[in-house]
Amino acid sequence: MLLKTFGWSFAITVLGLGLAGVLWGWQGLAIVGILSILEISLSFDNAVINAGILRKMNAFWQKIFLTVGILVAVFGMRLVFPVVIVAITAKLGPIEAVKLAINDKAHYEQLVTSAHPAIAAFGGIFLLMIFLDFIFEERDYKWLGWIEKPLARIGKLDTLSIIVALAALLVSALTVATNVAHGGGDKTTTVLLSGIGGLVTYLVVGGISGYFEGRLEDDEDDEDGADGAADEVRGAEGARDGGTGADAAPVRKRGGSAVGLAGKAAFFMFLYLEVIDASFSFDGVIGAFAITNDIFAMALGLGIGAMYIRSLTVFLVRKGTLDDYVYLEHGAHYAIGALGVILLVTIKYEINEVVTGLVGVVLIALSFGSSVLRNRREGRPGQESSAKSEVTSGV
Repeated sequence: MLLKTFGWSFAITVLGLGLAGVLWGWQGLAIVGILSILEISLSFDNAVINAGILRKMNAFWQKIFLTVGILVAVFGMRLVFPVVIVAITAKLGPIEAVKLAINDKAHYEQLVTSAHPAIAAFGGIFLLMIFLDFIFEERDYKWLGWIEKPLARIGKLDTLSIIVALAALLVSALTVATNVAHGGGDKTTTVLLSGIGGLVTYLVVGGISGYFEGRLEDDEDDEDGADGAADEVRGAEGARDGGTGADAAPVRKRGGSAVGLAGKAAFFMFLYLEVIDASFSFDGVIGAFAITNDIFAMALGLGIGAMYIRSLTVFLVRKGTLDDYVYLEHGAHYAIGALGVILLVTIKYEINEVVTGLVGVVLIALSFGSSVLRNRREGRPGQESSAKSEVTSGV
């Protein structure tokens, strides 16, 4: 299964590193390899979040995520996105922006870096909303119960996530945005508008996908109700014929997992996934300039890393890892919240990408360890103990 899931990633790695060696020599090969590791370390928590969403989709849309989605992730976010940023900030046409990226790499890097406050505000607020909606929702499993229980209680106020996100944006605009990094000056208005753009994007894409997902679940509930009524009728008829209802018409049990999302629900869920991936890639794209300002080496290295993240997402879905290790999703969301805050802080202060990556890895490792301990207490991984009626918290 490992080779089947990661086969394409291994193949792309060999081809990519080979191409880098041919085009740029040993130094280029090393740069591409470092960028790949950087992307994987920064986006490991992205794979866990993606898996939690991808498992809701049917097989067709899972394949779309792995084919069309990877094209968007590699070419769209790692290659085209920086060029578009330069074209907008420098008021250049797309062809002129590409020429600038190839012929004047230092100026190109400067233009992309100057757009960081807007990028960080958009991505930071988007990721922060994902974390807030998760932490304010009542859940069966609680990892850090002393934090999650009170937050779930106050989270019954529907607009609380939006209020907290707007407050964080306002604080960022009035503090770190007044004197941004690299001598960019006052970017208060830019940060406010970009942050609101990230908030609106989250509400629109997430709201539409949630609406269609809810409709699908309602349809399934109606089908279940109709099946149950039919079973009761058949059981009553069997009892009148002299048998017991249970013998004459056993109740049909449906699988615990919902039918995979399809149609409009899956489409908007796919868009939601792509926006999440874009938000995660912001810090990777900006951080890559610390290693190289060659857009093609950057796209190749980050693209190889993105392939492994997609493969890891599929691996988690197929193995049912999130069901077996129930606190993994908590750790990933805490990592998302941390990344959102870090993006907002980097509007003014530089934070090494190693720190950013380690925060996510440590949180996921801790949540995985808590899941293992819980499974040992419960006796079987991913299932509740028959002796307990309530799910205990991880801490």
